[in-house]
Amino acid sequence: MSPPRSFTSRALTVARSWSGSPRPRASRMEPRDALLEANTGAPVPQNHPDSDVVVVTRFDTHDEIERWAAFDDVIMGGISLSRMELDPRGFGVFTGEVSLENSGGFASTRSTSREWGLGGARGLALRVRGDGHAYKVNARTAKGLSDWSWQGAFAPTSDAWSTVRIPFEAFVPRRRGETLDGVGPVPPEAIRRLGLLIADKQVGPFRLEIEWLGYYR
Repeated sequence: MSPPRSFTSRALTVARSWSGSPRPRASRMEPRDALLEANTGAPVPQNHPDSDVVVVTRFDTHDEIERWAAFDDVIMGGISLSRMELDPRGFGVFTGEVSLENSGGFASTRSTSREWGLGGARGLALRVRGDGHAYKVNARTAKGLSDWSWQGAFAPTSDAWSTVRIPFEAFVPRRRGETLDGVGPVPPEAIRRLGLLIADKQVGPFRLEIEWLGYYR
Protein backbone atom coordinates (compact mmCIF):
# COMPACT_ATOMS: atom_id res chain seq x y z
CA MET A 1 0.00 0.00 0.00
CA SER A 2 1.34 3.46 -0.88
CA PRO A 3 1.91 5.89 2.05
CA PRO A 4 -0.52 8.81 2.42
CA ARG A 5 0.24 11.80 0.19
CA SER A 6 0.73 14.13 3.19
CA PHE A 7 3.34 11.75 4.64
CA THR A 8 5.18 11.65 1.33
CA SER A 9 5.25 15.47 1.14
CA ARG A 10 6.69 15.76 4.63
CA ALA A 11 9.33 13.14 3.87
CA LEU A 12 10.39 14.99 0.72
CA THR A 13 10.61 18.25 2.67
CA VAL A 14 12.87 16.66 5.30
CA ALA A 15 15.00 15.02 2.62
CA ARG A 16 15.48 18.35 0.84
CA SER A 17 16.47 20.07 4.08
CA TRP A 18 19.19 17.44 4.69
CA SER A 19 20.38 17.65 1.08
CA GLY A 20 21.95 21.06 1.67
CA SER A 21 19.34 23.06 -0.22
CA PRO A 22 18.86 26.55 1.20
CA ARG A 23 15.83 27.10 3.43
CA PRO A 24 13.99 30.40 3.80
CA ARG A 25 14.78 32.51 6.89
CA ALA A 26 11.88 32.77 9.33
CA SER A 27 12.82 36.24 10.52
CA ARG A 28 15.44 38.97 10.14
CA MET A 29 17.49 38.05 13.21
CA GLU A 30 21.18 38.67 13.53
CA PRO A 31 23.31 35.46 13.45
CA ARG A 32 24.00 35.48 17.22
CA ASP A 33 20.30 35.90 18.00
CA ALA A 34 19.28 33.15 15.59
CA LEU A 35 21.78 30.76 17.16
CA LEU A 36 20.64 31.57 20.70
CA GLU A 37 17.00 31.03 19.81
CA ALA A 38 17.79 27.74 18.10
CA ASN A 39 19.76 26.49 21.11
CA THR A 40 17.25 27.46 23.78
CA GLY A 41 13.94 27.23 22.00
CA ALA A 42 12.93 30.60 23.46
CA PRO A 43 12.70 34.09 21.93
CA VAL A 44 15.66 36.42 22.21
CA PRO A 45 14.99 40.01 23.34
CA GLN A 46 14.95 42.75 20.72
CA ASN A 47 18.39 44.34 21.02
CA HIS A 48 18.14 47.52 18.93
CA PRO A 49 17.68 50.65 21.10
CA ASP A 50 15.62 53.69 20.18
CA SER A 51 17.38 56.15 17.88
CA ASP A 52 17.94 58.73 20.63
CA VAL A 53 19.41 56.22 23.10
CA VAL A 54 23.13 55.59 23.53
CA VAL A 55 23.94 52.17 25.01
CA VAL A 56 26.87 52.27 27.41
CA THR A 57 26.94 48.61 28.43
CA ARG A 58 25.34 45.32 27.40
CA PHE A 59 24.82 42.43 29.79
CA ASP A 60 25.68 39.70 27.30
CA THR A 61 29.13 38.59 28.50
CA HIS A 62 30.56 37.05 31.66
CA ASP A 63 33.09 39.88 31.82
CA GLU A 64 30.32 42.47 32.22
CA ILE A 65 28.33 40.37 34.68
CA GLU A 66 31.42 40.01 36.88
CA ARG A 67 31.68 43.80 37.10
CA TRP A 68 28.49 43.84 39.21
CA ALA A 69 28.59 42.73 42.85
CA ALA A 70 25.86 42.02 45.40
CA PHE A 71 25.24 44.55 48.16
CA ASP A 72 22.40 43.17 50.29
CA ASP A 73 20.96 43.70 53.77
CA VAL A 74 23.38 41.11 55.19
CA ILE A 75 25.64 44.10 55.88
CA MET A 76 23.18 45.07 58.64
CA GLY A 77 22.23 41.59 59.85
CA GLY A 78 19.54 40.71 57.29
CA ILE A 79 19.33 37.54 55.23
CA SER A 80 18.23 38.83 51.80
CA LEU A 81 20.42 37.61 48.96
CA SER A 82 20.96 38.57 45.33
CA ARG A 83 23.25 37.89 42.40
CA MET A 84 23.83 38.93 38.81
CA GLU A 85 24.03 36.09 36.31
CA LEU A 86 24.22 35.59 32.57
CA ASP A 87 21.21 33.96 30.93
CA PRO A 88 22.16 31.54 28.09
CA ARG A 89 20.02 33.64 25.75
CA GLY A 90 22.43 36.56 26.08
CA PHE A 91 21.17 38.96 28.74
CA GLY A 92 21.77 39.67 32.42
CA VAL A 93 19.54 38.63 35.31
CA PHE A 94 19.36 40.38 38.68
CA THR A 95 17.77 37.73 40.89
CA GLY A 96 17.48 36.57 44.47
CA GLU A 97 15.11 36.76 47.43
CA VAL A 98 14.15 39.56 49.81
CA SER A 99 13.41 38.88 53.49
CA LEU A 100 12.35 41.17 56.33
CA GLU A 101 13.98 38.98 58.97
CA ASN A 102 16.54 40.59 61.28
CA SER A 103 15.35 44.07 60.26
CA GLY A 104 16.38 43.49 56.64
CA GLY A 105 14.40 44.13 53.51
CA PHE A 106 16.54 44.97 50.49
CA ALA A 107 18.80 43.43 47.89
CA SER A 108 20.95 45.24 45.37
CA THR A 109 23.83 44.95 42.96
CA ARG A 110 26.48 47.60 42.23
CA SER A 111 28.77 48.15 39.29
CA THR A 112 32.47 48.70 39.56
CA SER A 113 33.56 52.33 39.44
CA ARG A 114 33.98 53.59 35.89
CA GLU A 115 33.54 56.57 33.60
CA TRP A 116 30.00 56.24 32.25
CA GLY A 117 30.20 59.29 29.99
CA LEU A 118 26.79 60.65 31.05
CA GLY A 119 27.58 64.35 30.72
CA GLY A 120 24.72 66.12 28.95
CA ALA A 121 22.33 63.18 29.34
CA ARG A 122 18.75 63.82 30.45
CA GLY A 123 18.23 60.39 31.96
CA LEU A 124 18.99 56.68 31.94
CA ALA A 125 17.41 54.06 29.67
CA LEU A 126 17.25 50.32 30.34
CA ARG A 127 16.02 47.43 28.23
CA VAL A 128 14.34 45.17 30.81
CA ARG A 129 11.68 42.59 31.55
CA GLY A 130 10.32 42.44 35.08
CA ASP A 131 8.32 40.15 37.33
CA GLY A 132 5.65 42.42 38.78
CA HIS A 133 7.99 44.08 41.30
CA ALA A 134 9.12 47.70 41.40
CA TYR A 135 12.86 48.42 41.22
CA LYS A 136 15.24 51.35 41.53
CA VAL A 137 18.46 52.43 39.85
CA ASN A 138 21.15 53.67 42.22
CA ALA A 139 23.57 56.36 41.06
CA ARG A 140 26.68 57.24 43.04
CA THR A 141 29.35 59.85 42.47
CA ALA A 142 32.95 59.82 43.66
CA LYS A 143 31.80 61.66 46.80
CA GLY A 144 28.85 59.41 47.47
CA LEU A 145 30.19 55.87 47.31
CA SER A 146 29.68 54.90 50.94
CA ASP A 147 26.18 54.87 52.38
CA TRP A 148 23.97 57.07 50.20
CA SER A 149 22.98 57.49 46.58
CA TRP A 150 20.45 59.02 44.21
CA GLN A 151 17.64 56.58 43.36
CA GLY A 152 15.33 56.49 40.36
CA ALA A 153 12.30 54.18 40.54
CA PHE A 154 10.83 52.13 37.69
CA ALA A 155 8.26 49.35 37.33
CA PRO A 156 8.98 47.22 34.23
CA THR A 157 6.35 45.12 32.52
CA SER A 158 6.46 41.41 33.24
CA ASP A 159 4.97 40.00 30.04
CA ALA A 160 7.31 41.60 27.49
CA TRP A 161 10.61 43.41 27.06
CA SER A 162 10.40 47.20 27.24
CA THR A 163 12.68 50.22 27.26
CA VAL A 164 12.37 52.09 30.56
CA ARG A 165 13.42 55.75 30.77
CA ILE A 166 14.22 57.41 34.09
CA PRO A 167 14.90 61.17 33.92
CA PHE A 168 17.68 62.38 36.20
CA GLU A 169 15.31 64.98 37.62
CA ALA A 170 13.30 62.10 39.11
CA PHE A 171 16.28 60.70 41.05
CA VAL A 172 15.98 61.22 44.82
CA PRO A 173 18.96 61.34 47.25
CA ARG A 174 18.51 58.53 49.80
CA ARG A 175 20.41 57.03 52.70
CA ARG A 176 19.27 53.92 54.57
CA GLY A 177 15.73 54.32 53.33
CA GLU A 178 15.46 58.00 54.20
CA THR A 179 15.34 61.00 51.85
CA LEU A 180 18.23 63.43 52.36
CA ASP A 181 17.62 67.14 52.71
CA GLY A 182 19.97 69.76 51.33
CA VAL A 183 21.31 67.56 48.55
CA GLY A 184 20.98 68.84 45.00
CA PRO A 185 20.05 66.88 41.87
CA VAL A 186 22.33 64.12 40.67
CA PRO A 187 25.14 65.44 38.42
CA PRO A 188 25.20 63.00 35.47
CA GLU A 189 28.81 63.78 34.52
CA ALA A 190 29.99 62.82 38.03
CA ILE A 191 28.31 59.40 38.25
CA ARG A 192 30.84 56.62 38.81
CA ARG A 193 28.76 53.68 40.05
CA LEU A 194 25.32 52.45 39.01
CA GLY A 195 23.25 49.81 40.70
CA LEU A 196 19.93 47.97 40.79
CA LEU A 197 17.83 47.76 43.96
CA ILE A 198 14.69 46.05 45.20
CA ALA A 199 13.27 47.14 48.57
CA ASP A 200 10.05 48.61 50.03
CA LYS A 201 8.99 45.37 51.76
CA GLN A 202 8.69 43.40 48.51
CA VAL A 203 9.27 40.05 50.19
CA GLY A 204 10.06 36.87 48.29
CA PRO A 205 11.88 35.78 45.12
CA PHE A 206 12.51 38.32 42.38
CA ARG A 207 13.91 38.31 38.86
CA LEU A 208 14.76 41.32 36.71
CA GLU A 209 16.11 40.62 33.23
CA ILE A 210 18.24 43.35 31.67
CA GLU A 211 19.66 43.47 28.16
CA TRP A 212 21.42 46.82 28.15
CA LEU A 213 21.83 50.10 30.01
CA GLY A 214 22.27 53.48 28.39
CA TYR A 215 21.22 57.11 28.43
CA TYR A 216 19.17 59.54 26.38
CA ARG A 217 19.77 63.24 25.67
